[in-house]
Amino acid sequence: MAEPYVIEPDLDFIKEVGALGGEDLKKCYQCATCSVACAISPDNKPFPRKEMIAASWGLKDKLVGSSDIWLCHNCGDCSTRCPREAKPGDVLAAVRTYAIGEYAGPKWLVSALKDPKKLPLLLAIPAVLFLVVGSITGLLDFTPDLSQGIAHYKFFSTWLVDMTMLPAAIFAVAVLALGLKRFLGDIHQNALAEGKTKQEKIEPVGFVKALVRVIPTIMTHNKFSQCTENKDRQIAHLLTLFSFIGLFIVTSVVFLLIYGSYLLPSGPVHGPWSQLNPIKWLANISGIALIVGTILLIKSRAAKKDQKSDYWDWYLVYLAFGLGVTGMGTELARLAGLATISFAIYYIHLILVFCLIAYLPFSKMVHFVYRTVAMAYNEYAGRNF
Repeated sequence: MAEPYVIEPDLDFIKEVGALGGEDLKKCYQCATCSVACAISPDNKPFPRKEMIAASWGLKDKLVGSSDIWLCHNCGDCSTRCPREAKPGDVLAAVRTYAIGEYAGPKWLVSALKDPKKLPLLLAIPAVLFLVVGSITGLLDFTPDLSQGIAHYKFFSTWLVDMTMLPAAIFAVAVLALGLKRFLGDIHQNALAEGKTKQEKIEPVGFVKALVRVIPTIMTHNKFSQCTENKDRQIAHLLTLFSFIGLFIVTSVVFLLIYGSYLLPSGPVHGPWSQLNPIKWLANISGIALIVGTILLIKSRAAKKDQKSDYWDWYLVYLAFGLGVTGMGTELARLAGLATISFAIYYIHLILVFCLIAYLPFSKMVHFVYRTVAMAYNEYAGRNF
């Protein structure tokens, strides 16, 4: 006879899931329509029915450490077809938001990213930091020499930007690495308990190979094409994804060129770069793609009245939109010879870049990382998804 399993529901977890957008959870009466309707749910232990059961019972550990909550793309098929309007897609989105907070720290920063009242504080941190560090080091010049044209490094020194951004990036990577280590350990333990795998430990080489195999799926976002609701989000997400990849390449190349040029006899090389430069082309194309992609995301979310979109969702979308607008605005103002306006927009752009980097492990953008790891793990474990 099987040993009895005593369920110990976490009532606070149930309330938190409701507060994060899963307030219709209790309407679910376990008909399994959601699992049948989901086009990307695996035949072996399909979702989201079992997640709805676990959430209803407050089984936090079972859900937070599950890879399946990240396989859901919240396309809305299950929510549209739910006879009780329990909105399983929104419930899983709420659980993912909770999971991000569980694996990230410090916790006050987790809470701040979810509270619109804390937005002025989050923006003020980099705004004040740039001014204080720049004033102390003398790397901030409010009266730059413009005789040779408008150059932003004369206003905000490259050294000032990097000595502020690099620690923020190191902080974000450290927080994310610690969170992913716990996350991967938890999903493996859950997979063992549920019979999804029999391996006691994750084999690193095998996991990396699995990661490589799922990259085409991630880069094409083809899971969206399998959905019937919100299928148009695929284009918006692809534009946004590849714009960030393009801008990352541009930033990396410029970083290497600037600091590598210090080794040259002619001295350091700074911008602005020629509009005919391939790097400039990539930067402009990526910037435009970011603006177009985020506009499409905003339009899609605004039109989908039956799908939950709270501050947590809008923060990231508008941050990305702001990055694109201020980045392109900085360049256009420079080309128009409007130095003061260009410098002001550039300052705002730097603030937004800092927010993107430093707050990454706590924002919805980290979905991309956790979902990638979850998909790679399921591929590694030999489970179809």
